[in-house]
This record gives sequence, C-alpha cells and structure tokens, in this order.
Amino acid sequence: MTALEPVPRRLLRDKAYDALLEAIVSGELPPGQKLHDGELAERLGLSRAPVRQALARLTAERLVVSKPQSYTRVAPVVAREIRDALAVVQAMHALAVRAAVPRLTGDDLARMRAANDAFVRALDAEDPAAAVAADDALHAVPIVACGNEALAETIRRYTPLLRRLERRRFSSTAARASAARHDALIDACAAGDTETAVALSGAIWGGLEAEAAAEEEAAGTGAARDGTPARTAGS
Repeated sequence: MTALEPVPRRLLRDKAYDALLEAIVSGELPPGQKLHDGELAERLGLSRAPVRQALARLTAERLVVSKPQSYTRVAPVVAREIRDALAVVQAMHALAVRAAVPRLTGDDLARMRAANDAFVRALDAEDPAAAVAADDALHAVPIVACGNEALAETIRRYTPLLRRLERRRFSSTAARASAARHDALIDACAAGDTETAVALSGAIWGGLEAEAAAEEEAAGTGAARDGTPARTAGS
C-alpha cells in the first residue's frame, strides 16, 4: 500500500496521520505542497474529520504549516528546528537508557534483539519505512522500561521532525553502522554496563547529524531552484 491509498475504517485519525506522515517523509508530499482536506480525504477513502485531526497533529509537530482561511501546506525544511529536535531526542534517549539498564529483563533484551533483526532484514530488503518501524520498536524498550512518561511524551513530540533524517540514513549504507551499534547497545544493556550503553545511545542518535547537514543542503538547493529563500539555521 502506498502512503495515500484508502485505509481501513478503524482508528481513522491515527491511520490518516500515519499515511500523511509517511507521504511527507517519503517526499510524496514535498515541502511547500498545498494540502486540501477534501482532496486528501478522497484519496485516503475517509471523511474530512479524521484528516483534519491528522493535519492538526502534523501542524503541532511542525511538519505542516497552516494559516486559517488561507492555506495549509507541507512545512519547509527548517534546519534549526531539526537540529534542536535532534539534540532533545538524543538527550531523552540517553536518559531513558540510563534509567532503564538496571530494570531491563531478559524479555526486554529479547525484544530489542528481535527488533534489530527486523531492522537488518528491512535494510536487506531496501525498505526504509520498515527499518524506521523496527528502529522505533528497539528504542521503545528502554523508553517503556524507564517508566518516565514526561520523557516518553517529549520523544513522541519531537521524533516526527526527524523522520526525514531517519529515512535518508536508512536508505544508505550508513544504516549498517546503526545495526552494529544496536547490537553493541543491547550487549551493554545485558551486561548492566550503564555508562557504555548511554554512550552508545548518544552515538546512535548522533549519527543523524550528517543527515541533518544533508537535509539543510537539500533545502538550500530547492530554494535555488524555485527562487524562494530557504529557512535554515539562523533565519
């Protein structure tokens, strides 16, 4: 199923959100693309209400920009916002790992290993969307284990802004380094080595910094093509 094919009529708001997020991340809906809730609802096979709810959520996450009675469109790439979000997400994951390591059970570690196996299979299949899902499943284990809902909510709030970076990374050979670091992270967690696990978590999320720079460069290139100034750091 492509991002904007009809979806089953269950959890409609979440289904609309997932489909629109995937379309934005994949570039099917590129930065600056105007969004009409009626047209999107027709393409998704939904009513306008869940699509509007999904667009409101994406607006809160800065992936969509809207001016009442004027326009709704896919947000431009804003390098400063991406880098800020990456710094916050990286710090929150490190905090989650630090709190979780003493609490992780054998079942938790097994779930992390299964998720990394799925991550590697997705890379082999050149399926970046599946790789993102597997990566989420792996990192969700220490988030849940740490038991800090404020931390979990912060990660949920800022991670969507990083999806384009993850898609870029998981579409490249650099993703193999992520798989290896995942293995090392799981081994450190299994050994109860908190400091090593925290350092590895930082390295895993720090690996997106190169994609952040590439995203900024791409935004600048797009601006040069259409004559619109790119919104980058410091703008």
